[in-house]
Amino acid sequence: MKGIFKYIVFALIGLTVFGTFVYLFKHSQPKKVEYETVIPEIKDIVRNTIITGKIEPRNEVNIKPQISGIIAELYKEAGQTVRENEVIAKVKVIPDMGSLSSAQNRVRLAEISLEQARTSYEREKALFEKDLVSADEFDKVNQTYKQATEELKAARESLEIVRDGVSSSNASGSSTLIRSTISGLILDIPVKVGNSVILSNTFNDGTTIATVANMDDLIFDGNVDETEVGRLSVGTPVHITIGALQDLSFDASLEYIAPKAVENNGTNQFQIKAAVKVPAGVTIRSGYSANAEIVLQSAQNVLSIPESTLNFEGDSTYVYVFGADSTTYERRNVTTGISDGVNIEVRHGLTTSDKVRGNLILTNKK
Repeated sequence: MKGIFKYIVFALIGLTVFGTFVYLFKHSQPKKVEYETVIPEIKDIVRNTIITGKIEPRNEVNIKPQISGIIAELYKEAGQTVRENEVIAKVKVIPDMGSLSSAQNRVRLAEISLEQARTSYEREKALFEKDLVSADEFDKVNQTYKQATEELKAARESLEIVRDGVSSSNASGSSTLIRSTISGLILDIPVKVGNSVILSNTFNDGTTIATVANMDDLIFDGNVDETEVGRLSVGTPVHITIGALQDLSFDASLEYIAPKAVENNGTNQFQIKAAVKVPAGVTIRSGYSANAEIVLQSAQNVLSIPESTLNFEGDSTYVYVFGADSTTYERRNVTTGISDGVNIEVRHGLTTSDKVRGNLILTNKK
């Protein structure tokens, strides 16, 4: 019994060794290598670049108050259109106490001066009517009386302006009425009734009451890499697509290329602007993210091959061309042109009758 078991063990060991030998023998055999065959084609090649940016109105204006105070009324809201010089809001003036006191004192002094001038005028008038004073003396008193009257009027208007922000004689031109300086769409009204606002001065920019823009005149604003900016020129056509409006695209024309680069994420980029041509009936909102496609180079009806078939050695560019039996191939130098990242133009070295070795497609055991 022990002898039979021993033979069984030897048999198993022998089968294991034989199986290992067969496995190693099969995997040590050379493999048959096959490549795809590429036929050069005549086609158009376009090299373009995609620039990310946003859509903005060309003219966007911040409306600020001419006086400091508190928002008393708002007549418009964001999304509404407004005409030039149309009232957007009304500001209630909070007068400076020092200025208010000075204006009140000026009124009181003007009233005293006017009362004195009126007394002198009436006395001189009575004497003049009796031919007791000359016409020149009466004219001087009359002139003083008129000046005192105008001074009181001016003092009272000054008090109204300090106290109320507007005089009764010029209510239509009141600085308390905040008017739009352009016609367009109100993009934002960042204040509410009751908010304090200040006018622009040397120390601050002032409070923005509304932002107004002409949404019929839009531009694309983006940045292009320094490696591509040299191929751009003013007037270059641009194709605009907006992520929020996937079914729509727009034509544009490049109108500005910055003369100076700005650093963005460690690379030098140049700002560009393109005038967007929006079709009638299409609503575009300010700040939409957009992509601009710009053609950098193009070639029509040129011989081309996939760029992946090229090989490089030093300054030489070459491909492998199959022989007549399609099993052997030879190295052939080529001169290339523009590339779109997938296909590349071949200017010299190939014809449409050649068969170029492509990528490896299959490996089998021989």
